[in-house]
Amino acid sequence: MAMKNYPEEFKADAVALYESTPGATIKGIARDLGVSRETLRLWVRRAAEQRGQAAVTAGPAAGTTPGEPAVRSGGRVGQLEARVAELEAANARLEADKRKLATEREILRKAAKYFGGRDDLVSRFQFVAEHHPTYSVKRLCQVLEINRSSYYKWRDGAAGRAARARADAGLAARIRALLKEDPALGSPRVTTELRKTDPVGPPVNHKRVARVMREHGIAGIRLRRRVRTTVPDPSGQKVADLIKRDFTAPAPNRRYVGDITYLPIGGGQFLYLATVIDLYSRRLVGWSLADHMRTELVTDALQAAVAERGSLAGAIFHSDHGAQYGSKDYAQLCGRLQVTQSMGAVGTSADNALAESFNATLKRETLAGAPAFDDARACRLAVFRWITRYNLRRPHSRLGNQSPIDYEHETDPATLRLAA
Repeated sequence: MAMKNYPEEFKADAVALYESTPGATIKGIARDLGVSRETLRLWVRRAAEQRGQAAVTAGPAAGTTPGEPAVRSGGRVGQLEARVAELEAANARLEADKRKLATEREILRKAAKYFGGRDDLVSRFQFVAEHHPTYSVKRLCQVLEINRSSYYKWRDGAAGRAARARADAGLAARIRALLKEDPALGSPRVTTELRKTDPVGPPVNHKRVARVMREHGIAGIRLRRRVRTTVPDPSGQKVADLIKRDFTAPAPNRRYVGDITYLPIGGGQFLYLATVIDLYSRRLVGWSLADHMRTELVTDALQAAVAERGSLAGAIFHSDHGAQYGSKDYAQLCGRLQVTQSMGAVGTSADNALAESFNATLKRETLAGAPAFDDARACRLAVFRWITRYNLRRPHSRLGNQSPIDYEHETDPATLRLAA
């Protein structure tokens, strides 16, 4: 078994994730990151020492006063009795942890089948509502990582939601009738027409109209010029499309896709994320997050994939025609690593649809409806947490509701590097 050398940036992000998560435990964070508890505890202790903080020492044992020895009776017998009591307490804790883990695994197995790829907040609330006779609401909310008060608020608002749904259905019918007469109407003009048809009643809010149209799949005809989001490097070499929209692979470490996405942060600034995704398991093998879009962004992501896999020799890496991927520096790196480049057509996002979809899901779930992250640190921690959970714990429907790493470990254990 090979020892895994964690980069300093990973250690710093792991410590920051533990220290910035309210109620977090060493055990929970270590499990999410796939490292041992003692390894994470060592990183946290070293970080505290570097900041000049005093190490936190354990409190006195139960039943003793500060400064009082745990074993009052002298001699060998007292020491043995104390050791037996200590081992019994440790065994009780282990048994409790075992029961808790067994319950959590059972809940997650049922949840994986229940969600069926729609792992959103409402479906989690619905899962709790349907399974709380079997498990406690507290345990269900803990395993599914939702707030109990939010669940109770959602449950108590069922009647109101049903009434709003009926009202929205009626509004959707009125909107469809308007679009039959003028298919080119958008939500602002639909709002205007609705107010004209019912001038006596309360005015319809334009935000509600837009939401109802979106939720019911209603849209007028839109004739807009296509916007190119990928600018090719005119000095780059011609690269063939070796993927042809076949986003599968016969084994790990054979075919990869990647892309660059924008992550908005406060003050109108951006961070940029470059990815390297294995098409066999959908695992994010390498990634790089920076405040620039220079070629180093994508070369760092590819180098991270090499560090994780050990070698990418013979693999194919597919991307769009962005200037970073088409640069001579990136081509030279691929040559040294024995990686064959592949690129889709210019301006055709479908040729790299899997990477585009991955980025869209990451941004949607980390931003959670917010227009931007508070700052660069918040962005980095959110992305780090999401990627860790995605690789280690998040069920994937294409993988039989297994996480990417579990899928690799089950189908081809030799590709999975275990942390010592």
